[in-house]
Amino acid sequence: MGTKVSTMLAPLWQGLPPVDPAAISGSVTWTLRPQYESVRGARQFTRETLQRWNMDELFDSVALVVSELVTNALRHAAPDDAADRQAYGAADDTSPRLHLIRWAGRLVCAVRDGSDASPVEGEADFSAESGRGLYLVDSFSDSWGWHRLEDVPHGKVVWALFQLPQVPAQATAASRAQAS
Repeated sequence: MGTKVSTMLAPLWQGLPPVDPAAISGSVTWTLRPQYESVRGARQFTRETLQRWNMDELFDSVALVVSELVTNALRHAAPDDAADRQAYGAADDTSPRLHLIRWAGRLVCAVRDGSDASPVEGEADFSAESGRGLYLVDSFSDSWGWHRLEDVPHGKVVWALFQLPQVPAQATAASRAQAS
């Protein structure tokens, strides 16, 4: 898996969020600080967003995927040099960002970072404490992939797609009637 391309995800190639607001029903972005505490903040940001979107039931799976994508971005895309780390933490095009995008029937979690390196699904030893991140992303999401960014000299976005539970037509009509 890992490089599935979908027409719906084409905006991910250029960066996020998509330019056309009519193409999405919800989109939020959170700039990550270059520190591992950002993983906890990303989960909280995800919880609050899913609550606003009335999608609380998805939190466990989505939060696990967000945690893995953010951890990978911080671990593998952050510069080693102290001066570069300071620049990396600045809110510009090199800063890692978490994006949550809701289309009708789909939720995309994407993390943008300043690295050109492709994500690699590792095979962790049974006793290893790490190395299973993309395996978990693949297991808990419906699909995932990555694309190099076209709008900046360096960078990529790694995304995971979740199919949203179908709402029966009767329930949709009833909620519209209540809203009137």
